[in-house]
Amino acid sequence: MKKITLILVLIGMITLQGCTIEENSGYDNDTFSKVFEVTRSFSPQNDFSSLITFNPPIFSSDVVLVYILWDVQNDGTPVWRLMPQTVQLFEGDLQYNYDFTRFDVNLFISSLDFDVAFIDPVWTQNQTFRIVLVPASFGGKMDYTNYENVMQKLKLSEKDVKSIK
Repeated sequence: MKKITLILVLIGMITLQGCTIEENSGYDNDTFSKVFEVTRSFSPQNDFSSLITFNPPIFSSDVVLVYILWDVQNDGTPVWRLMPQTVQLFEGDLQYNYDFTRFDVNLFISSLDFDVAFIDPVWTQNQTFRIVLVPASFGGKMDYTNYENVMQKLKLSEKDVKSIK
């Protein structure tokens, strides 16, 4: 009886030897990192906001980061800043901000100092944003303020950026 048990244990150990589990830090089994680019204009007609819907919805544990195209260097390199971002104008502070749910992200501008309906269109028209979906498995593991580092950590590149109209 001991010999049969020993043989079965050895066979079981040999067959389980080939089982491996691969770990992929680019996703959390269900959610993949994604990045979208949108260009939006803000006006009184849209209440100085723009709603972008997720299809399909993201998981409630995932995070949405939004970056605004702040500048373009002489060599054409874009400069992305994590929102919220505040611009100090003569009239007062203008803030680019966002909020999100599982179903959408809302981009908006606001000011406590003045009516945004009266500022120069350079601040309200054709603003470009990058929306980055971050799976929950990355929570707290990176510096979110640096767009390039976030993209690298999520294993995303410029070819992964999807444009949304």
